[in-house]
Amino acid sequence: MAATDGVGTKLKIGFATGRHDTLGIDLVAMCVNDLIVQGAEPLFFLDYFATGKLSLDVGRAVVSGIVEGCRLAGCALIGGETAEMPGFYASGEYDLAGFAVGAVERDKVLTGATCQAGDVVLGLSSNGLHANGFSLVRRIVEAERLAYSEEAPFAPGRQLGDALLEPTRIYIDACRAAIATGTIKGLAHITGGGLIDNIPRVLPPALAAEIDTVTWELPAVFRWLKHHGQLSAEELARAFNCGIGMVAIVAEVNVGTAQAAFADAGETAIPIGRLVMGRDGRRVSLSGWERSWRA
Repeated sequence: MAATDGVGTKLKIGFATGRHDTLGIDLVAMCVNDLIVQGAEPLFFLDYFATGKLSLDVGRAVVSGIVEGCRLAGCALIGGETAEMPGFYASGEYDLAGFAVGAVERDKVLTGATCQAGDVVLGLSSNGLHANGFSLVRRIVEAERLAYSEEAPFAPGRQLGDALLEPTRIYIDACRAAIATGTIKGLAHITGGGLIDNIPRVLPPALAAEIDTVTWELPAVFRWLKHHGQLSAEELARAFNCGIGMVAIVAEVNVGTAQAAFADAGETAIPIGRLVMGRDGRRVSLSGWERSWRA
């Protein structure tokens, strides 16, 4: 199995702050997390780095992040390509793309086919925004007339740029451990499309997920974005991960076993909802947000 992805407009914050060392982690994470949801073990990774004129310092910082991401994912960085295209990119800017290959036995592929009504939705916490929704984030920052060098209004003591560049969490070890217990029916990486669009990818067509937002605390960065972006709960949950970076589906009887496996690998998995028969065409419904997601 293979997965390709990029970092998107989060790169723009790296350009603005001069910080490039975490963006490579994002690049690896976005690819390998998409592999593990299928049950595939990441084997190797390749990168593509394109810019107008190569800066060795910037290139070195980016690659150092890629190396760290591969270390965290337990896969090998076996190569890549660097392209200089004068006139194509603005001065000091670049683009990144990644390609990862993983392996899984055919009869062990996670498809979500065995999911059924009554199964429990477990959520694993995110590190923040990960690498999605940054066009909206940058628009809100601009509308609030904030500089990335200022203190983050949602993270006292941290510069705004540093807080927004927190790298994507890599869930490989924890998901691998949970999969080994035989309790995981499906996994969903919460990326672009947020909770609303990603959870249905692992569900049979007749099923939907009811998510209770009271079960976890909405991180301050999302609370701030919701308020200053004037976003509805559904808009927030479609644009961002809202503090949940990975979702696992398990039978109710196996919740304890799955939670223990995740915990042994350093992740806390909390029940955030249940699967139900679909109603009115909605695949994901949110409850409790009026209390838990207030500004």
